[in-house]
Amino acid sequence: MSRAARARVRWNGEQVLGRARDGALRGLLLGAEHLLAESRQRVPIAEGTLERSGVASVDEQQMTAAVSYDTPYARRVHEDMTARHSPGRSAKYLESVLPEVSGDVQALIAAQVRRALR
Repeated sequence: MSRAARARVRWNGEQVLGRARDGALRGLLLGAEHLLAESRQRVPIAEGTLERSGVASVDEQQMTAAVSYDTPYARRVHEDMTARHSPGRSAKYLESVLPEVSGDVQALIAAQVRRALR
C-alpha cells in the first residue's frame, strides 16, 4: 500500500491582496505622472502657466487616477480646435495623448503589481 503525500498550505490571501492593491496604487500614480509628462509636451504655451498647473492624482478608495490642468482657461484651450498654437502644441493636449500612452500606463501598473508580489 502506498502512502499519500501530505502538504501543508498557509494561505495569506489578505496579505497578498493588500500588497497587490498597494502595487496597483503605485502603478496608477506612475502611470498618471507619465501621462502628465507626455501631455505637457503638447500643452499650448503662452507663458507656461497652463503647463505648470498640471497635476497627477490618485483616488485610493476608487483606485482611479486623474490628470488635470487647473487654470480658468484650461478647458477652453483644450477644446478650442480653431485656435492656432506653436508647432508641436495643440488643443486636445490631454485627450490626444491618452490613447498613445495607454499601453505604457498598463505596463507601469502591471510592473508595480508584480514588484509588490515578490
